[in-house]
Amino acid sequence: MARELYPLLMFATLFVLLAGGVPIAFSLTAVSIGFAYVLWGPGALNIVVSAAWGSMNNFVIIAVPLFIYMAYILQKTNVVEDLYSAFFKWSGGLRGGLAVATVVVGAVLGAVSGVVAAGVIGLGLIGLPQMLKHGYNRRMALGCVMGAGTLGQLIPPSTNMVLYGCVTGVSIGGLFAGGLSAGIFLAVLYIGYVLVRGLLNPDFCPSLPRDERATWNEKLISMKSVFFPGLLIMVVLGSILLGVATPTEAAAFGAAGALLIGLLKGRLTWEIVYTSCFETLGVSAMVGWTMIGAGAFGSVFSGLGGNTLITNIAMNMPGGPNMVFLVSALFIFILGMFLEPGAIIFLAVPIIAPILSKLGFDPLWVGLAFNVLLQTAYLSPPFGFSLFYLKGCTPPDVDIVEIYKASVPFMLLQVVCITSIFMFPDIVMWLPRYIMGM
Repeated sequence: MARELYPLLMFATLFVLLAGGVPIAFSLTAVSIGFAYVLWGPGALNIVVSAAWGSMNNFVIIAVPLFIYMAYILQKTNVVEDLYSAFFKWSGGLRGGLAVATVVVGAVLGAVSGVVAAGVIGLGLIGLPQMLKHGYNRRMALGCVMGAGTLGQLIPPSTNMVLYGCVTGVSIGGLFAGGLSAGIFLAVLYIGYVLVRGLLNPDFCPSLPRDERATWNEKLISMKSVFFPGLLIMVVLGSILLGVATPTEAAAFGAAGALLIGLLKGRLTWEIVYTSCFETLGVSAMVGWTMIGAGAFGSVFSGLGGNTLITNIAMNMPGGPNMVFLVSALFIFILGMFLEPGAIIFLAVPIIAPILSKLGFDPLWVGLAFNVLLQTAYLSPPFGFSLFYLKGCTPPDVDIVEIYKASVPFMLLQVVCITSIFMFPDIVMWLPRYIMGM
């Protein structure tokens, strides 16, 4: 076999293992070890060890388990329930008001946790029953929960943005600033869609009956539950954007702040602390092993000339840089149908990001566009993670096919978002430029 085809054979072997049900981390590692040993001999296995050390010897990566721990503490101390209760009191009088509250809470939850699973599951357990109880179209309710719950992918502190920054060296603070703009823009698209559907078809997402709407006194009292999460957002996100703290330091503040909020609300128990630590360890271990496998895969792939092969193909592609970006976006979207977003970052970013930067795209903009595409990956059938997060907390009569159908309108809104960002880069770039120019 021609040596130039070995990189393509690596990818083919990887997808065969994934199709056979082998976890992504172990698939990546097995392919790397197998190809290195067969082509270069036993001594070449040092490249796998070096890649593992290089992946894990990164101080910034400590922010990931801290942000995950913060999300679990907030979820288990019912902060999500408090936020939803506060916001639906204010928006309940609107057609689609409960759905609007779901989107707003999803955005706020993204800003205090950055973990998509926490957002989708939290809203699925709290917001979905309320919308179904008040006669909302079921697909609208399901799609709204999935779309809003995945805003944590974009709105900082996003764990995937931390991983992207670790892989590429792009400023995590810049990614957070642009992600805030992108997340708010996407949330506005969701809210606009809900309000328009409610206007065109009042029965699709009705307003609350007058006797169930909150009084002004109840609305004002409910804002107390927003104070502590809002303060946590200011401490974590503000400290990063203003350069007061590194992402790792801010993550430590966030984890401590989540514990303090639970303590002040009288809901923090030793069981919550323990189970949150245990679940954080499980998720962090998965991320760590995926990083090691992807680092080894990337090293062997590059050693076989894979990066050079892909670069040459991209540079000679008809249609210029814009066509390369379109093909890259489609590639990421297809990967998102089958792989966990963190794995896509480790696998695709080291190949795609340098090519797009070489073609003249701003590396920070590339990172933001990539993360918006990952937002779509969470909802894309058949294996988008948010689809299955939601399936785990829905009534028994909701099947996975209905969830697939419910995701389509919100996926289309995400396509509108990435198209808008491509045509008008300032949508996501104005805040990073403003902060960097301060």
